[in-house]
Amino acid sequence: MSRVSMFSSPLLLGFDQLERTLERLAKNAEGYPPYNIERIGEDGLRITLAVAGFSSDDLVIELVENQLTVRGKQADDPTRVYLHRGIAARQFQRAFMLAEGIEVTGARLDNGLLSIDLVRPVQEPRIRRIRIEAGDVGRGAGTTIDITARRTR
Repeated sequence: MSRVSMFSSPLLLGFDQLERTLERLAKNAEGYPPYNIERIGEDGLRITLAVAGFSSDDLVIELVENQLTVRGKQADDPTRVYLHRGIAARQFQRAFMLAEGIEVTGARLDNGLLSIDLVRPVQEPRIRRIRIEAGDVGRGAGTTIDITARRTR
């Protein structure tokens, strides 16, 4: 049985990598640790993860291409003897896909909350002229016509 892709429209060319990324992120959509995403000012975002019990040495934040990944792993303390252990000390990995142009400006761990600040620089629309050759296709002769392609935000 074939699967229908959400990007199967002939108008969406070259989005197959995006579709694979979305599928991979959906598979990793576990609920731990919980997080918030908030808008900070006009161009800023903040991701806040609840990582109680983790120190900054237990956490790793990586940005590979446009994927921001946060990993946490606590080392067990063999000197501790628990009579009851109700606080989970499990490892986790949480991934976020960032749009083109978004930059990570910093991270802070405070009272069990890991905050990662992001900013989207304001980009001017890019205008590019596309050359069109007119005339006999087989001979390569003809005139040149310019069109304007506009990219909006």
